[in-house]
Amino acid sequence: MFTKILIANRGEIACRVIKTAKKMGIATVAVYSEADRDAMQVEMADEAVPIGPAPSRESYLVADKIIDAAKKTGAQAIHPGYGFLSENEDFARRVEAEGLVFIGPKHHSIAAMGDKIASKKLAGEASVNTIPGYNDVIESPEQAVRIAREIGYPVMIKASAGGGGKGLRVAYGDKEASDGFSSCRNEAKAAFGDDRVFIEKFVESPRHIEIQVLGDAHGNVIYLNERECSIQRRHQKVIEEAPSPFISEATRKAMGEQAVALAKAVNYQSAGTVEFVVGKDQSFYFLEMNTRLQVEHPVTECITGLDLVELMIRVAAGEKLPLKQADVQRNGWAIECRINAEDPQRGFLPSTGRLSRYLPPPTPQGGGIRVDTGVYEGGEIPIYYDSMIAKLIVHGNDRAQAIRLMREALNGFVIRGISSNIGFQSALLGHPKFVAGDFNTGFIAEHFSQGFRMADVPHDDPLFLVAMAAFVRRKARERSAGISGQLAGHGVKNLPNLVVVVLKPDGRHEHHAARIEGFDAAATKADVVIGERRFAIQSPTQLGEVLVTGICNGKSFTAQIERGSAKHPLGIRVTHNGLQIEALVLLPRAAELLKLMPHKAPPDLSKFLLSPMPGLLVDVVVQPGQKVMAGEKLAVIEAMKMENILVATQDGEVREVLARRGESLTVDQPILAFA
Repeated sequence: MFTKILIANRGEIACRVIKTAKKMGIATVAVYSEADRDAMQVEMADEAVPIGPAPSRESYLVADKIIDAAKKTGAQAIHPGYGFLSENEDFARRVEAEGLVFIGPKHHSIAAMGDKIASKKLAGEASVNTIPGYNDVIESPEQAVRIAREIGYPVMIKASAGGGGKGLRVAYGDKEASDGFSSCRNEAKAAFGDDRVFIEKFVESPRHIEIQVLGDAHGNVIYLNERECSIQRRHQKVIEEAPSPFISEATRKAMGEQAVALAKAVNYQSAGTVEFVVGKDQSFYFLEMNTRLQVEHPVTECITGLDLVELMIRVAAGEKLPLKQADVQRNGWAIECRINAEDPQRGFLPSTGRLSRYLPPPTPQGGGIRVDTGVYEGGEIPIYYDSMIAKLIVHGNDRAQAIRLMREALNGFVIRGISSNIGFQSALLGHPKFVAGDFNTGFIAEHFSQGFRMADVPHDDPLFLVAMAAFVRRKARERSAGISGQLAGHGVKNLPNLVVVVLKPDGRHEHHAARIEGFDAAATKADVVIGERRFAIQSPTQLGEVLVTGICNGKSFTAQIERGSAKHPLGIRVTHNGLQIEALVLLPRAAELLKLMPHKAPPDLSKFLLSPMPGLLVDVVVQPGQKVMAGEKLAVIEAMKMENILVATQDGEVREVLARRGESLTVDQPILAFA
């Protein structure tokens, strides 16, 4: 067994590998860019080696620097994690040539499966179901359109060396095929250094289901059940679960056997994933094979009881797999939510900056909650890498319990300083069709076609949030009333009647009369009466704590409550099950006077194109005096490895270009001014 390994990655996966290595008694070496000097993997590893500037092409993607770091520190093996060089055939070969061990498949397996065109041909030869398509290199937009017509729309345009949603477009017509071809090539060139793309038939209403495989150097290959990965946005997975709520035992077995056959065809030795697209009738087709550890591997670990990182290390060290296919278990249900640094209410645009608060959900006594992360409170989310903050994983006895556990865990996950997709995740988990298991890869596009708004969040009882605002405000007044030295006759009075004024996004106010009854001396319990509803609330949580736990009408809850809001400095923000309200809690007379206050309209910014995110201005495609039509491309911003195209929302004329190509933009920075 190895005594020291180097992890050629960053963030949560680097930390994840370090944890298992430490458990196995193996020393670890981390590498880090200038942006990651204070990152968690640097703190966790036994040694850490700097490898260059922040951009990954100058650090994490430079094989020479990583191999040199391994040699200098005496590491015997390199674990690549996922992303970066994990599926790079040349890197794996170089590692082996330098006398080191690559903790992953052999370079010839990566070559066979890493190239999406070659892998489809090989899959067909191995009698694996494949999707109709054109698997040779496409040279021009015109050729792409011609091929798409022959296959029949809709088609999927994909980068041959792609992955993680990069270099992928769905086209329903000629223009989309032409534009998608160009965008895919550009993204693929930037992300992978390989601009080849191919086209295949797009299966409508598809499920994305993948099979985890594991092979060793002794010819043994097994599959570790499936993962359901159909909840995706822009072809990137958002929620993953194991097992799938859709496929039958017969389909599971057939998919698993085909995945094993494909792995054996390339002499696969490590953990890998064979991805399938599955139709309504459970017909399935080979999509691609990821020759690395997957982001969503924890859900497989939960239901099988296996540590995939440990098995990868043992296989790389030459050991045989410790189990056979008949030994593979499937216990309970696991769900993973990817917690990303993005703003769902601004079109899921990237959000970067400092984590002013970071508090993962507490682990219950019986376990069942796991957080894989590479960040910490006070740390920075840089613009150079992907947007993942953490992976939140739960494991329940069945799917219903796993969903309940996940929603409660999301309630207890505190992230401040940047935006996150926690509310959106809760909305997905609460959607009736998700709960019923009735979804496909188009679920988000179908049910959130206009983007995500807080009004989209399903909540069993929205008045609960109103009651919590009243409870916390009364608790604060109770404390204020006890302060000594108040002027006689002018002190704070604890009157039973309050009005909760919910501040709506459109500027409207929604008034709720609330009566507080039975408040105890310790200010830990009271009944809040709103109309005909009574909320018996008990909570020992102290004022000032973001997480508020307790019992309401006999049921336990976890909510997040803060004083001061974006809408009003005296407001109270309450968040529960993804729904968030901002409210003022006033005495009745103050609420009456508030109704008389004029509403200040927001400033008119329609004459400007504002940067919706921090990022690099890659291109401005218009000039002063140029007339533009609604939907026309104006500028391109690159952030967190994704290319974002800004388009005109209405017809107009460009008056002035206010930002230069290559400039680093801040949120809401003007790029163009219109006449």
